[in-house]
Amino acid sequence: MKLQTPFIEELLAKVKFDDKGLVPAILQDAENGEILMFAFMNRDSLKKSLETGLATYWSRSRNSLWVKGESSGHTQEIREVYYDCDHDCLLFKIKQNVAACHTGYRSCFFNKIEDGRVVEVGEKMFEEKDVYRKKD
Repeated sequence: MKLQTPFIEELLAKVKFDDKGLVPAILQDAENGEILMFAFMNRDSLKKSLETGLATYWSRSRNSLWVKGESSGHTQEIREVYYDCDHDCLLFKIKQNVAACHTGYRSCFFNKIEDGRVVEVGEKMFEEKDVYRKKD
C-alpha cells in the first residue's frame, strides 16, 4: 500500500504526535489478526512508511529511522492503516515476511502469563545468531 503525497500530508496533519514527536504503532498480521509488535513512529518514519509501503519506525535507542527488515530481510508490507478515535495511536495491518521479533519469534508477544508463571508461546522462526551476524 503506497499513498500519494497530497493524501499523506493530510494524514500527517491529523495524527497527534506526543511531546517527543512520537506516535505508538501496533502491527497486526493482515491475514490472521495476530498482534506482531509495537513500535514508535515519528513524522518522517510515518511518511516514509506511507510512501514506500514498508513499515519504517523511529528507533529511540539508536535515535534514527529504522526500516523493519533492513538487516534481516524480514520486512513488513503495509496492507491497511488505521488511527484511533483520538488520532494518537496507529494500527497497521501488514504482511510479515518471516518474523517480526528480533529474537526469532513470529510475534514479539511470545511471553504469556499463565497460572502465575511466564510461559513462552508462539513460533520461533529463526535463531538470532544466524540472522544478525557481527560485523568485523
